[in-house]
Amino acid sequence: MHGIMKLAGHCTFVLLVLLFLGSADAQEARPLRLGIQPVLPPQQTVRAWQPLADYLGKATGQSVQIVPSRNFFTFWERLKKGDQFDLVLTGAHLTDFLVQRMDYRPLARIPGQVSYTLVTGQDTLIFDPNELVGKRIASLGSPSLGALRVAELFPNPMRQPTIVEVPDSESAVKAVQEGRAVAAIIPTPLVQQYPDLNTVTTTTPVPHIALSASPEVPEAQFEKMRQALLQASATEPGRQMLERINMPGFVPAGAETYEGYSRLLQGVWGY
Repeated sequence: MHGIMKLAGHCTFVLLVLLFLGSADAQEARPLRLGIQPVLPPQQTVRAWQPLADYLGKATGQSVQIVPSRNFFTFWERLKKGDQFDLVLTGAHLTDFLVQRMDYRPLARIPGQVSYTLVTGQDTLIFDPNELVGKRIASLGSPSLGALRVAELFPNPMRQPTIVEVPDSESAVKAVQEGRAVAAIIPTPLVQQYPDLNTVTTTTPVPHIALSASPEVPEAQFEKMRQALLQASATEPGRQMLERINMPGFVPAGAETYEGYSRLLQGVWGY
């Protein structure tokens, strides 16, 4: 009897080990989930950033799957859960949130800074944001950086514009051109593409978007991706990837680069 019990215990131990190894193998085989801030519609987001996902997959030997979000509300809800994405490409305020609240680590960032510009149509001569109180402003939903910048421009709760939520910045411009909004908040580089727009004001710039990794990403994988990003402009596959995503390259980024920018989320539901 003692021998049977010992054998049964041994079999149970072996089974548990096999289950553990199988679980580890399954986790290793699962694609890394890449979340990207939804400044474009989902299908366009995937098309725009698939070269980056493919590049990282080749660098790590583990496939990377883009998980697009329909809008910023959905994206924000997923970020707050902390376990929806292995990798996240997003702006300064949400990068700092991920670092401070979810223990993510920045891998690398796009060089330079980004700002947003409040614009009107060519026949609407407005020179001060206060002139837009009670008028319609087209913007991506909160907590996009553009929406938060609009909130900064109108701190008085009794003197607010009406926000016309749009899925992307091009739709914001179109809303102005079609008369569905008096103004729009759009990334500053986009302004030069539309000579028929008038600039009302431009916001303070912040560091460009960063790619961050979840604390669940193994150190070896983290380092492979970091090196691949930082060396992209020096290799032919890397240069091809950068050309396809229309970015100049990646530079080092640490938590200190984005420290403090999550304060822009104060007042956002769930922050």
